Amino acid sequence: MKLIIASNNEGKIREFKKMLEPLGYEPVSMKEAGINAQIAEDGDTFSENAHIKAKTIYEIASCPVLADDSGLEIEFLGGAPGVYSARYAGENATDEERCSKILEEMRGVDKPLRNAKFVCSLYFIRDDDFELCVNGECEGFIGEEPTGENGFGYDPIFMIDDDTSMACLTDEEKNKISHRARALESLVQELKNS
Repeated sequence: MKLIIASNNEGKIREFKKMLEPLGYEPVSMKEAGINAQIAEDGDTFSENAHIKAKTIYEIASCPVLADDSGLEIEFLGGAPGVYSARYAGENATDEERCSKILEEMRGVDKPLRNAKFVCSLYFIRDDDFELCVNGECEGFIGEEPTGENGFGYDPIFMIDDDTSMACLTDEEKNKISHRARALESLVQELKNS
């Protein structure tokens, strides 16, 4: 059964395909489905934004849709950047600029106050009678400087231990512990039980 992923992010599409194909779904990107929609992500939570994306694409395509919204929450910053993670340093900021902004705001903050977590909400619509929202988290802390060459977004400053940032991990290692992997595992379990 075709399943549209409300994204054109190749990395996400790959992750979703790997976990959902064994359940009989054929995940495709919006681009592959011929959908070019601009979606206003104006929700207050990751779940709301994932719901907005899923509903918009479902109304266009009338077939199963999976959307995600994810980002970084830092305790010391009151949960920021949160749902504004992608545009925290401005609308067209680079990953490097976003990381730099966070590091500047965290300058001089002691380690016990640097706790952070990546959060992912997945919203799945199978048909008019079945919708599902699941969440996943990955806890860590904000490092003092960028570390590692892999990953994207805030991965280089998100530490999972004293020496290892998310950007130090291979894709395979990251996909075992990431917020998105955990949300996907919950989704797969829910779908198996439905």
